[in-house]
Amino acid sequence: MTVLASDASAPVLGATRTRDPDIVATIGSTPLVALDRLFPPARFQVYAKCERFNPGGSIKDRAAKSMIEHAIQAGKLVPGVSTVVESSSGNLGIALAQLCNFYRLSLICVVDPRTTAQNAAIMRAYGATVEVVDRDPATGEYLPARINRVQALLESVPDAYWPNQYANEYNARAHHHTMREICEALPGGPDYLFLAAGTTGTLRGCAEYIQESALATRVVAVDAVGSVIFGPPEPWERGHRRTIPGHGAAVVPPLLRPGLADRVVKVTDLDCVRGCRQLLAQESILAGGSSGAVIAALQGAADWLEPGATCVAVLPDGGDRYLDTIYSDAWVETRFQEPRPQPNPDHERSEP
Repeated sequence: MTVLASDASAPVLGATRTRDPDIVATIGSTPLVALDRLFPPARFQVYAKCERFNPGGSIKDRAAKSMIEHAIQAGKLVPGVSTVVESSSGNLGIALAQLCNFYRLSLICVVDPRTTAQNAAIMRAYGATVEVVDRDPATGEYLPARINRVQALLESVPDAYWPNQYANEYNARAHHHTMREICEALPGGPDYLFLAAGTTGTLRGCAEYIQESALATRVVAVDAVGSVIFGPPEPWERGHRRTIPGHGAAVVPPLLRPGLADRVVKVTDLDCVRGCRQLLAQESILAGGSSGAVIAALQGAADWLEPGATCVAVLPDGGDRYLDTIYSDAWVETRFQEPRPQPNPDHERSEP
């Protein structure tokens, strides 16, 4: 039986898989689900691209597969010899742990305290080494500290390789296929695509496919309050610390290019929690924090979306890894005792 690789846009180990499907071959082809209860279609239609159905549980499976298989094909990684070193807040670490275990590669994943104990345990179950760093003294952020530790490991670990999800073109290329799947389900593509921006790999890959295919789809990037991806934080954002991983960044990702997003919407941690819980209550979908961010952005878009518009919301992962945070009443009550930041009236900004 011949099984084509699920991501035709990225190189794989051989043009086809001349064997029964393995776990890697199941990455991609995730379902598109109507959210008619949360967003009544009489106003506008919303579909969710449910990435939790990837074998590693998130959209990061696509990027991990694309980056790792290209590196093996290019000779940058040697199964049984090389060590992958990467920085992650959770999902990419799990995706890499699964791929590295499959391809007999060692993995050291550098995380920070926002990474849940469950995520770290899953990585370790796959055989990964997990290192936790604290905030960078100069910036007060976690990402610079994680990157500094990655650089130190690259110098000290033999045969080490850094995929660098923040700059790796194969992170973005993986999502040409994500958008292709959406267009196969909705010929001509949706009117709007809502997605969370972190490394901006999903944003860039989907936007490039839209541009290259001359689609009319408009891209709405969902960012976190306090993030610097699309420019310095506004005065009302300052002092807001992000605790929900998966979207937003303290450093502008090298993958970002001007003009990828038609609109940028910023959401708070509390917006994410509310979005997740409403999605669960109305649609019985247990989703992760960045999925709640996308849902919150869609709810805020009701004032400007034209009647009859078709929207796709990319839901990056499931909520089973957030049971001790987003879905814990005690955590929510403790976390949101402080006054909520007061944003601009529409929470939005134009992309530079």
